[in-house]
Amino acid sequence: MSVAPQEGAAGTRVALEALRAALLTGDLAPGQRLVEAELAASYGVSRASVRAALMDLAAEGVVERIPNRGARVRVVTVEEAVAIIECRMVLEGLCAAKAAERVDDEQVATLTALGERLRQDVAAGDPVAYSAHNRELHRLVREFSGQEVATGLLDRLNAQIVRHQFRLALRAGRPQVSLPEHLAIVEAIARRDPAAAERAARAHLVSVIAALQEPADG
Repeated sequence: MSVAPQEGAAGTRVALEALRAALLTGDLAPGQRLVEAELAASYGVSRASVRAALMDLAAEGVVERIPNRGARVRVVTVEEAVAIIECRMVLEGLCAAKAAERVDDEQVATLTALGERLRQDVAAGDPVAYSAHNRELHRLVREFSGQEVATGLLDRLNAQIVRHQFRLALRAGRPQVSLPEHLAIVEAIARRDPAAAERAARAHLVSVIAALQEPADG
């Protein structure tokens, strides 16, 4: 007996989560055509749910819809990724500074523990775990900042370059470079030093831009 595909808001959520995961890992590559019927069958949802998820991703700038040809994964060049990170630099600096002003002791403990997990990931040579904890650190800084407008803008910007970020995190030697940058952000917030937290956040993204502009084997 076949199982009916999920529909409505629940089906759209399932499709969105699956599409985002596939975009992150490269299962869906830049420029790849997105066929609603195939995706619906793969994810166990209705075509309407896939269509709604693709519309959401198109609004985020991750997918582009082509008249009479459906949708495809939008290609984001390194140059565009750099421009996006330059915008992130301002917003993430703001969030880090505000987080330093607002954090309570429990939140400081959470960030400090996450910094320790990043250290352990590097020591264990586990770039996939490091990438996941990296994303969680940035998310928590945004959450603790209380800057909802900046957070919304950052979510939209980050969605467009998630594949660039994932590939960069897996590059040999990159976690060892970015670890002290992340720890500097944590330490400045823990000291409740807004100026230092903003400087550390900006310095980290300057480093990300430099790494993106390097050849993959450089």
